[in-house]
Amino acid sequence: MSEHESRSVYVPEGLAGERVDVALSRLFGLSRTRGGELIAEGLVLLDGVAPVKSERVDAGVLLEAQIPSARVAEVVAEVVEGMDIVFQDDDIVVVDKPIGVAAHPSVGWEGPTVSGHLAGAGVRISTSGAPERQGIVQRLDVGTSGLMVVAKSEQAYSVLKQAFRDRTVDKTYHSLVQGHPDPHTGTIDAPIARHPKHDFKFTVRGDGRPSITHYDTLEAHRYASLLTIKLETGRTHQIRVHMSALKHPCVGDLQYGADPTLAAKVGLERQWLHAVRLGFDHPRSGEYVQFESPYPADLQHALDIVRDLS
Repeated sequence: MSEHESRSVYVPEGLAGERVDVALSRLFGLSRTRGGELIAEGLVLLDGVAPVKSERVDAGVLLEAQIPSARVAEVVAEVVEGMDIVFQDDDIVVVDKPIGVAAHPSVGWEGPTVSGHLAGAGVRISTSGAPERQGIVQRLDVGTSGLMVVAKSEQAYSVLKQAFRDRTVDKTYHSLVQGHPDPHTGTIDAPIARHPKHDFKFTVRGDGRPSITHYDTLEAHRYASLLTIKLETGRTHQIRVHMSALKHPCVGDLQYGADPTLAAKVGLERQWLHAVRLGFDHPRSGEYVQFESPYPADLQHALDIVRDLS
């Protein structure tokens, strides 16, 4: 297998005048940052000549790129401290994920994973899905704690995958957000797309994927409000992006505009966001099952401080 994939295309009229990194992004589905890296590495040619990333492209010129073949992420069996198995049977395993743990391995992530923990704990999971994502039917951000279900049987994998697609799974989160959302109960229906300028960040944008978040205020304090949030869709960073777009970012979520002074005051180094409840029809019996998770110590501590500040 070649270490690089050769791609070439003539620049269409619609991209005339755009920067080379933008053209790469649009034509080959790369991030602008990755496009810039390929240009810097001399892996991009415009009509046979290596450009600089700020160079503008003309319609009809030949854009060629040598794109390094994707590395494959592998599951490393490793029991993760602080990860609890809440429930398991022959079909499913429900875990309470601490922060700093990814759902599954990916290129560029070398930290612990839910998949790795289950392998280390001797839990056999479904072989359905890409090799590094076997059994994974939902994901939680690395910086978000709480409940996650993983499929152990092939039947559970297909049934749960469909349930998440059909939006019949009850995914309930609690989040401490800055200020007081108005109205105190509402629905955010705003499409989410990758941020055009920042890798690993998302934003509300007209050309994004449909995204719907329902929220209700549980407690209103002087500096922040505790919300219960239900997701209708499951986009990456959805709650964080939507609350930031409302100008009420999750407390501690500096990536999405949270106040660093308040974060320091409550001792948080991550977003105050926790998957507290997960409910769904059991993939074999059809009976409704529901699981709950208490707040981790750092979130409980921050909430206690916010309550005292009131």
